[in-house]
Amino acid sequence: MTARTDKPHEIVERALELSRADGCVVIADEHSTANLRWAGNALTTNGVTRGRTLTVIATVDGKEGTASGVVSRSAVTAGELESLVRAAEAAAHGAEPAEDANPLVTGVPESPDFTDAPAETSSAVFTDFAPALGESFARARAGGRELYGFANHELVSTYLATSAGLRLRHDQPNGTLELNAKSPDRTRSAWAGRSTRDFKDVDPEAMDAELARRLGWAERRIELPAGRYETLLPPTAVADLLIYQMWSAAARDAAEGRTVFSRTGGGTRVGERLSELPLTLRSDPHEPGLETAPFVVAHASGDDASVFDNGLPLEATEWIRGGELKHLTATRHSAGLTGLPVTPSIGNLILDGGSDRSLEEMVANTERGLLLTCLWYIREVDPATLLLTGLTRDGVYLVENGEVAGEVNNFRFNESPVDLLGRATEAGRTEKTLPREWSDWFTRAAMPPVRVPDFNMSSVSQGV
Repeated sequence: MTARTDKPHEIVERALELSRADGCVVIADEHSTANLRWAGNALTTNGVTRGRTLTVIATVDGKEGTASGVVSRSAVTAGELESLVRAAEAAAHGAEPAEDANPLVTGVPESPDFTDAPAETSSAVFTDFAPALGESFARARAGGRELYGFANHELVSTYLATSAGLRLRHDQPNGTLELNAKSPDRTRSAWAGRSTRDFKDVDPEAMDAELARRLGWAERRIELPAGRYETLLPPTAVADLLIYQMWSAAARDAAEGRTVFSRTGGGTRVGERLSELPLTLRSDPHEPGLETAPFVVAHASGDDASVFDNGLPLEATEWIRGGELKHLTATRHSAGLTGLPVTPSIGNLILDGGSDRSLEEMVANTERGLLLTCLWYIREVDPATLLLTGLTRDGVYLVENGEVAGEVNNFRFNESPVDLLGRATEAGRTEKTLPREWSDWFTRAAMPPVRVPDFNMSSVSQGV
């Protein structure tokens, strides 16, 4: 028997009907994207794509426990459903009992739009943005600079259904804009990025003006050696560091002594003060402008996710409050192991610093220090301290007596974001930002600029 339709909600219902497992979770992700790319002050490409990914999670009860099998495939049609369901069941029968096994979630009200067609983006999302970008090209050309970059908008409609009765739906828009300005001889480069839900709140003219100012700063070149410098980290750099910190904040790993959040002698550092500043790091699925799925969507189990938790409602969570560590990411399974609350990861991250001071005001209040643009190629060196290394990129500027004196060489840095929170002496106004390093995986962030008195620039880099 074949399904009569390829509608997402009927696809997941048919997959559940086909299942012979003791439990089943089906997740359909309907993707649509629209993009623009440009180089040398001219559009080069644009396009629209559509796609579907279907994930089937089968659970099989046995004498020694419950096993799970997970299989995901793209471009699945109704006629290919049965082979996908059988593959997930075969994977479950061939697996050892799942350590994170729990009863499937129940009692969550059905999404009222579960049977609606998926939301889709199109080139119309750029109706206002594209003409403004064209005007920026003309200004840049007249100002002797070249603009490169891309704009991407994605809409994912997720349908989650389970044999335990859940029928949930979430539409996630996600837009990114990256703009790079270069001097004609390519010796100077500056970058700016924005995250957006719909491209109605981005201003390419303002971004171009920001880049023109930075290219002007770079006309004077100053060489500096490696060392520790007072450094102003802009929101994008703060986001990149704290997102990695969040990815490293699994409760079980901390309780087992494997991370920076492990307490010496056993247990976790929950309750410990991490910063003297009144910093609050939080996630909220309903944060205005940064909205994300209000329930768990887990395509696989891992340190901070469990397929058995699919559909579990998510609530606003403070990871750090007033400088004190309050929560680590915990599934139902890891919460049971550690005695900590169930606090699953959430798809956004906000740092509130308790100040309304802008980055420009912080620059004006700097006697001598460095102003960064962004970080990239961030890698972990030591999980026990969360020591990270990476490079600066697209502009490091020397600030003297409250003014930018010129551009300096790039550096490799070695820092732990947890240590940085403890040494930070100022945090400015929180604003939406695009994490440059992690923009392919995580874009919904709001961060303040942060002043660190002794940021470790461990070596000079020849990068741009």
